Amino acid sequence: MTSHLPVLPILIPLFGALFMLLPPFAGPEKYQWRRFATLVLMLLQISCSVSLMLEVIQQGATFYALGNWQAPFGIVLFADRLAVLLVVLNGVLGLGATLYAFAGIDREGKYFHPLLQFQLMGINGAFLTGDLFNLFVFFEILLIASYALLIHGGGKQKTLANVHYVILNLIGSSLFLFALGTLYGTTGTLNIADMALRISQLSAGEQVIAKAGGLLLLIVFGLKAAMLPLHFWLPRTYAAASAPVAALFAIMTKVGIYGIFRVYTVIFGEQAGELADMVQPWIWPLAFLTIIVGAIGALASPNLRHLAANLVVISVGTLLIAFALRTPEATAAGLYYLVHSTLVTGALFLIADMIGQQRGKALDWFVMARKVSQPALLGILFFVAAMTVAGLPPFSGFIGKLIILQSAHSAAEMLWIWPVILIAGLISIIALSRAGTTLFWRYTGDGDKSQLQTLSRWQVSGAVLLLVASPLLVIFGAAVTQYTDAAAAQLHQLQGLFEVMNLQEAAK
Repeated sequence: MTSHLPVLPILIPLFGALFMLLPPFAGPEKYQWRRFATLVLMLLQISCSVSLMLEVIQQGATFYALGNWQAPFGIVLFADRLAVLLVVLNGVLGLGATLYAFAGIDREGKYFHPLLQFQLMGINGAFLTGDLFNLFVFFEILLIASYALLIHGGGKQKTLANVHYVILNLIGSSLFLFALGTLYGTTGTLNIADMALRISQLSAGEQVIAKAGGLLLLIVFGLKAAMLPLHFWLPRTYAAASAPVAALFAIMTKVGIYGIFRVYTVIFGEQAGELADMVQPWIWPLAFLTIIVGAIGALASPNLRHLAANLVVISVGTLLIAFALRTPEATAAGLYYLVHSTLVTGALFLIADMIGQQRGKALDWFVMARKVSQPALLGILFFVAAMTVAGLPPFSGFIGKLIILQSAHSAAEMLWIWPVILIAGLISIIALSRAGTTLFWRYTGDGDKSQLQTLSRWQVSGAVLLLVASPLLVIFGAAVTQYTDAAAAQLHQLQGLFEVMNLQEAAK
């Protein structure tokens, strides 16, 4: 059974989603059945993912060949520390979003839970696949599910945001196919490990074509990750989505970041000859500009959902800096920060929705409105989320930013990285302080108490589940950083990848 663990995080949501389209789960009146099934599916996914993580820790990286067709010819899944960490993260984030949706958002459409499962399946597959073509396939699965989830519940704003989102991603998918065709034409394979072996053996003419394909991939991953100048879709899209969908979308940008780390470390890494680190000159300025634009967007945000979306953009820029440093130490720091930022920004979208529910028509816009009916509970949740996402001690954001800053060793790196990250953190504090002051202290009166909405236990439990990860990342910080150190070393050590894929003979 353990030999099939790598494929279970994909199969469980796939078959779970299909079953929920059939009786006794189909039909608007069967929502309780769908909730029960979804909860069981989420717990199963997390259990399998944690089991896979424990096996990878004990036994090392592993791969799964579908139909026993071996690499580089068959469809293979590759589970190393990096992949399983992100699969576990996806499961926890999905559980938080699911619990929040149980408060009633899932009843706004009868296909909410099946679509959620399809999206989780696509994200898990993108993290686990061992070849670029199946990365494209899983990208499409998660995108198709996200198109439907974004418009869940209907509305003009959601429709408008969805049209832009679909068009952009269709363009991105087309570029992805062009990139795959270009790279396959030069290397003769799309298996990531096999490409890493062949890329340094290309002729001068083939290197030019492969470089074009690699840069096209950077555009695709940059679009998914919301890297400048391809970030403009994110604030509007995330702000328009329903709260649990926006929370789950917090990991969508990390799929693009994962693609950058995996492809440009393994295929176009140090061993790639003339194509080694080919995107690094591009990543440095784009990372800084992404942070700067995200910080400006945070200051200009008209409501808490836009602010949370722009904080996602800042986190993307910070992760790109960790990638640009090109050391295992920086990669490890980036992985810690990735886990922290994904969970806290997901929680912030849920908190924004809860605050909006209690402020009447003003929702979460930064204007005077009626006082929230549960200020103590919402205030504590907002305060913890704000402190965490801004990077203040003693929360996980502080540790995440600190270890990224420590991974910059040269004077030039420190001169550029330290001011940008610290000033972005200061701007985040200012933006969040303005938001908290307006939302909790500027009110017109108690208003009509007959219209007050009490928060559901499902809503609070979903937000708390994501927020509690921050103190846990601090309490177990030594164990987590030890894990991320090992994950980064595994990513940068290609010989281990070749051995797992049984390509060591070709590597000699």
